[in-house]
Amino acid sequence: MRRAIYPGTFDPITVGHMDIVRRACNIFDEIIIAVAESKSKQPMFALEERIAFAEAATREFSKVRVIGFENLLVNLSAELEANIIIRGLRAVSDFEYELQMGYANASLKKDLETIYLMPSLEHAFVSSSVVRTILHFGGRVEHLLPPAVYKMITPEGE
Repeated sequence: MRRAIYPGTFDPITVGHMDIVRRACNIFDEIIIAVAESKSKQPMFALEERIAFAEAATREFSKVRVIGFENLLVNLSAELEANIIIRGLRAVSDFEYELQMGYANASLKKDLETIYLMPSLEHAFVSSSVVRTILHFGGRVEHLLPPAVYKMITPEGE
């Protein structure tokens, strides 16, 4: 079985993340969305909320399961018996950070591979930080979030 981990803070999960999930489902037998606690990033949403968002957004994907985690990704990959990490790359600015993280993970676990997927061009600008900024100022985000997540974040679909 080809099992892959798609880790991130997912604060919140966006249509860009979902684009990566759809692509990964065409490649792997199982995708584990691993929602990181990430206290150092001071997420807008609690871990439990972010897990619930990811579960709601991926309900239609039989290959996907969602978990939360608070440890090193290499330790999680050993626990889950998954040696493939999926990461999304939107722009050159993402590449340097992701490359460093991929190398760091590989230095800790030699058989851990990182696969980088690019979102569709229409989603290339979408990030959780963009969504959080727009939410903070009361702007429209329904086109940036999966419909189930939008309903959870904005009660009554405001």
